[in-house]
Amino acid sequence: MLETLAPVLNSPYVAAVLVLLGFIPFAWKRFLTYLHIFQQEEYDAGRFLHWLFYNVVFDTRVSLAVVVLSAMSKLYPAPVFILAFFIAVIFLIMARRERDPRQTGKKKLAMTQRATRILRVAFALVLALGLIGVGFGVAPVWVVALVQLIPFALVAAVKILQPGENRIQQGFWNEAHDKLKRLAPVIVGVTGSYGKTSTKHILGHLLESAGSALITPGSVNTTMGIARIVREQLEPYHRLFVVEMGAYGPGSIERLCRLAPPDIAVVTAVGAAHYERFKSLDTVAKTKFELPAAAIARSGKAIINDAVLVFKDAKDFTDAHRASMVLVGNGEGSEAKIHSVIQGKDGLTVSLSYLGKDYTLSAPLYGLHHGGNMAIAFVTALAMGIDPEIAEIAMRSTPQIKHRLEVKRQADGTVIVDDAYNSNPAGFASALEILPLLVGEGGRRILVTPGMVELGAAHAEEHRKIGTKAAETVDILLAVAPDRIRDLVQAYKAAKPDGEVVACASFAAAQTWMGANLQAGDVVLLENDLPDLYERQLRL
Repeated sequence: MLETLAPVLNSPYVAAVLVLLGFIPFAWKRFLTYLHIFQQEEYDAGRFLHWLFYNVVFDTRVSLAVVVLSAMSKLYPAPVFILAFFIAVIFLIMARRERDPRQTGKKKLAMTQRATRILRVAFALVLALGLIGVGFGVAPVWVVALVQLIPFALVAAVKILQPGENRIQQGFWNEAHDKLKRLAPVIVGVTGSYGKTSTKHILGHLLESAGSALITPGSVNTTMGIARIVREQLEPYHRLFVVEMGAYGPGSIERLCRLAPPDIAVVTAVGAAHYERFKSLDTVAKTKFELPAAAIARSGKAIINDAVLVFKDAKDFTDAHRASMVLVGNGEGSEAKIHSVIQGKDGLTVSLSYLGKDYTLSAPLYGLHHGGNMAIAFVTALAMGIDPEIAEIAMRSTPQIKHRLEVKRQADGTVIVDDAYNSNPAGFASALEILPLLVGEGGRRILVTPGMVELGAAHAEEHRKIGTKAAETVDILLAVAPDRIRDLVQAYKAAKPDGEVVACASFAAAQTWMGANLQAGDVVLLENDLPDLYERQLRL
């Protein structure tokens, strides 16, 4: 019997097929794991590869097992089929254990049409290499190479698909652009390093008094996101279209303006958010001002936070187009002057003068930085023809902005301040200042944070500053993924030696701690909630 089976047991080709059959389900699950991260990096190959190498996220378990089994087969000779069988079993076991990011993770893998195309092409590339290897008997070193090639196959798939993707996106772009030209709503573009989504939210609420306005939802601010909203939601009765415009590098806002040419431009701030993408704040300022340039080229107006004039390009542009610019803030020469911003338990009050009149703006919002957002939204509404009195009244009923200093009073006597979305230095500092206002008698002020992201070279310095700031108002610091925010933790400890620091491996671990330790009167600030690629360190 064994003699009959010997040709099969010793055939390298049969062994290779067996290994490949075990590899296929493993590769599929591993592709999903990497695609989850790639999607969060917006299919940017450079950023994905940087994440891959910076965090050293390469397979070790399966690769090591294959190497060990191969070494044992040399020490204890056995038919090659036996080695292949154990390798295939390892693949199947690991495939079963690998988590499916379509079902798990804070931001689940969305199998969009683009994601599906990338996955299929990448899988086909690796499978083709595997089939080629079968012809050579697939040595263990080749098996390890196949495993390690999986993330790079995703990058290759994006490159292969890019021409077709460009054609598809151009079709969507043309459809959206033609619809905007045909319906011709007044377009308001809103950008800024931070504050743009909140300002858009407040402005959208004010414009409800005029009706017939479409506001891009949530944080939709990319070309394809905006194009989708236009194609699917813009109707002939929409006279106004407020669109958030995100900056992902020089020229990115200019491209958005070609899609949705703005009649009014709003710039909320220039700061360290997304510093990593731009390398300098001067470049950030220059990119943000692509929006005012586009609006003024159409004989429109620009409403600008006067704090951005510290940057040369911003000031030079403003000086050259002063008649078309409305400055909001407390700087000399600003048309809309903010006299005071007061934070109370029930919200913000902003004292503002504009065009010779004084206004008192009130809104149930939290965080002093929202004072500037309220003022800019108010001035923009007036520029769009909204009656000032109606805008003042509407401001008082502005709903809280989800996950942006959203105050939630709980039945158990605790207060949760949800500032989980996309933290930045200014917003973080402002959030810390409201804790003393909301803490109950005998309560503790608790900060839960994994820190900030995309600060590039400014990461350490900004976290040191915020750690020192936190020491002024925080009694307990729950440091999520503490290894990435050592500077924040150390600065907090140095400034407040008696402060309590609790290290939490993940946000879920922090929630477990809160479930066991919160008491009536406590106020908890949830400052930023990182996507999986930042919080969960993959060990494969």
